[in-house]
Amino acid sequence: MPAYIIVEIDILDPVGYEEYKKLAGPTVEKYGGKYAVRGGKTEVLEGDWKPKRIVVLQFESAERAKEWLNCEEYREPRKMRHRTARTNMILVEGMQAVPTALWPSRK
Repeated sequence: MPAYIIVEIDILDPVGYEEYKKLAGPTVEKYGGKYAVRGGKTEVLEGDWKPKRIVVLQFESAERAKEWLNCEEYREPRKMRHRTARTNMILVEGMQAVPTALWPSRK
C-alpha cells in the first residue's frame, strides 16, 4: 500500500536548504520514493494553517518510507535539514488504486 511523507517546512537558511535539496533528492530516489509535491503555491481552504512550504513524498509502503528516513545515506542531509529549517513531518498510509469502473460516472 502506498505511503506518503508530508512535511511542513519553514526555511531558516535558504542557501543551506538549497544544498540540502541537492543531497536529499538522490536518497529519495534510491529508496523508490517520488516527490508528489515539492514547494509550489498553497491556498488555505479552511482553518488558519499557513504553511510556508509543503513537500509530499510517495513511497511504495510505510516501511519503505521509514527505511529511507532512517537510512545511512540520508543521515547527513537530515542533519542539514534540521539546521536549515523547522519542520513538521507525518507519515500517512495511502489507498490501493481503485479501478475507475467502480466509480459512478458523473454527467
